[in-house]
Amino acid sequence: MSATDIDKRFRMAPWLLYALATMVLWGVWGAFTGLSAERGFPDTLVYCIWSATMIVPAMVVLARAGWKLDRGGTALFYGLVIGLLGAGGQMILFYVLTIGPAYLIFPIISLSPIITIALSFTLLRERTNRLGVVGIVLALVALPLFDFSPQGGEGAGAALWFLLSLVIMLCWGLQAFFMKLANRVMSAESIFFYMTVAGLLLAPVAWAMTDFSRPVNWGLDGPWLAGLIQLLNAVGALCLVFAFRHGKAIVVSPLTNAGAPLTTAIIALILVGTLPGPLKLVALVLATIAALLLALTPEDGKKR
Repeated sequence: MSATDIDKRFRMAPWLLYALATMVLWGVWGAFTGLSAERGFPDTLVYCIWSATMIVPAMVVLARAGWKLDRGGTALFYGLVIGLLGAGGQMILFYVLTIGPAYLIFPIISLSPIITIALSFTLLRERTNRLGVVGIVLALVALPLFDFSPQGGEGAGAALWFLLSLVIMLCWGLQAFFMKLANRVMSAESIFFYMTVAGLLLAPVAWAMTDFSRPVNWGLDGPWLAGLIQLLNAVGALCLVFAFRHGKAIVVSPLTNAGAPLTTAIIALILVGTLPGPLKLVALVLATIAALLLALTPEDGKKR
């Protein structure tokens, strides 16, 4: 085996590089995103800050692409659909968390890769090998366990939060599918630009949803801290677009969706210094195995 062959064999595939970057960025974001609300900066205003942070990476990648933006009707359609599905799901989440139990809402939402995988398998004819299948299954099993924390009574019998949680799951599952589909006809830079535009379009809605009758922290640990944290989310979203450009949706979606909470859990474990509950420990183990299997899965789905 030549040095060139060895280098090719161990060189990280572009899709995996971007997927791992998404995992790390979203994992760190997940560990610290609650700080803003804890310090008196409402989640609705955090959304406004997040939509503004999307501008930075959008301009950077457009500049690197020579400011070439896909402007056709198809590009506009895909870009806005992807952006509105993602941002719209986030907006609904703000409301759902006020009427339902978070410990049940997030496990439902975390199953969004099922939508992406089903559509990619049936419509895009994407396939993977046995290693990838096992990784996907383990990731889907692990995802709800990260957020599931059995408690009693809270929101029992309420159907609205359950239905809206399913809507969010559908939105984010469809978003990932359309992200993969759009990469076939337009540049990743254009996709992210339109995602940014869609996020900004909904910012006035988030602003209107804010309860300004309560004190708002406008200090450094308010919007400025939120900006630093949400920038991780924005750059992670950009990396995800490129991951879908280079990799299969049936692999990228479960890997990033299981890997991000895994990273968050590890960071929380280090910072807090206490072990999570038994269900989360199981989720950590399953997600770790799933991430390794999916990372080792060849792009063409064939055996190594």
